[in-house]
Amino acid sequence: MRVLLKAQLDTEKSNEAIRNGTLQKSMQAAIEALRPEAAYFGADDGCRTAFIVFDLADPSQIPKVAEPFFLDLNAKISFQPVMNGEDLEKGLAALG
Repeated sequence: MRVLLKAQLDTEKSNEAIRNGTLQKSMQAAIEALRPEAAYFGADDGCRTAFIVFDLADPSQIPKVAEPFFLDLNAKISFQPVMNGEDLEKGLAALG
């Protein structure tokens, strides 16, 4: 299932990660592990935030995906199912 992972990074913890050079490594590791369809980085609600769209094959993957963000960056995490245009078309066509 295609999901949007939103990871809001703790400011103090991410400041420390920037200073010691681990933030870039953490993000690269996440991108390599998730092989996302898209990944964007910006500010949301006053926090550094990663928006990553990827395929979650099984809900049992959630801890493996989320824990590095929790442990390394004290992040707030959310997972949201999302659709692309093709998915929306298919879903609407199924309505009849």
